[in-house]
Amino acid sequence: MSDDIAKMSFEEAMAALEAVVGQLERGEVALEQSLILYDRGAALKAHCAAKLKEAEEKVELIRASEGRAVGTTPVEGL
Repeated sequence: MSDDIAKMSFEEAMAALEAVVGQLERGEVALEQSLILYDRGAALKAHCAAKLKEAEEKVELIRASEGRAVGTTPVEGL
């Protein structure tokens, strides 16, 4: 994953992913650029999934420390 993506917050990465998807959906970029955008989109998606997993784990720890039931439900689509 590129350094710029690794430094992004979840919100920044989601916005960048939405921009990539928009460009690909419009089909206004050359094939070579589409492949580059697709790779970037895959990296952004992986980064968002990792950030969500990290947040879910923190919530589990908080709930466990409060003596509440733990467990998470995966976020749909990731």
